[in-house]
Amino acid sequence: MRIDKFLKIARVIKRRTVAKDACDQGRVLVNAKLAKPGTEVEVGDTIEIEFGTNPMKIKVEKILEHALKDDAKDMFTILS
Repeated sequence: MRIDKFLKIARVIKRRTVAKDACDQGRVLVNAKLAKPGTEVEVGDTIEIEFGTNPMKIKVEKILEHALKDDAKDMFTILS
């Protein structure tokens, strides 16, 4: 699944366009490598996102095409 779509479906970022912009600005890393919006993520990947002064590091646990609010929480684990 594309990183921008994963971030939106997992409800880490509200809109896919915002996730795309974050990738384009170099704020998103997948497995310690800069991610473009089309970068594929798989279960077990580590994603680092820079939100201003609040960096967030998560691990992909599940990939779902559609997720309800309760299911979205199970798609990733917050590492820091």
